[in-house]
Amino acid sequence: MLSIYPACFFEEENHYSVIFPDFNSLSTCGDSLQDAMEMAIDCLAGALFSAKLDNEDSPIPSKLEEINPTQIASELEFEFKQSFVTLVSVDVEEYAKTHFNKAIKKTLTIPEWLNKEAMSKKINFSQVLQEALIAKLHSN
Repeated sequence: MLSIYPACFFEEENHYSVIFPDFNSLSTCGDSLQDAMEMAIDCLAGALFSAKLDNEDSPIPSKLEEINPTQIASELEFEFKQSFVTLVSVDVEEYAKTHFNKAIKKTLTIPEWLNKEAMSKKINFSQVLQEALIAKLHSN
């Protein structure tokens, strides 16, 4: 599902700063406008993914026309050359698959008979372990 939030982009001396007003002024930056946009997507995805993991509600996105970058910069007491507001969108689940959910290798020890039975039935050990861990985590 696509999530879309307004972000304020501020051009500064040698970089761009990005602030998401709906996330208590969550911010990031980039050396160029393209870099700042990529970082904004990563920042937004991280905030939304973290909220999901913590079972927190995500804020309702503000309307683009309700965002005043000059007022936000004034409240945060920082100076800029130019600013603009735009929408930043990300499919958090798809983004997480490639950026946040990287697989790691784990070694485990099980009885030999269990290994033989599972192997004969072509059971995917990684899949079973993941499913069991998820079930265990959600049962608490």
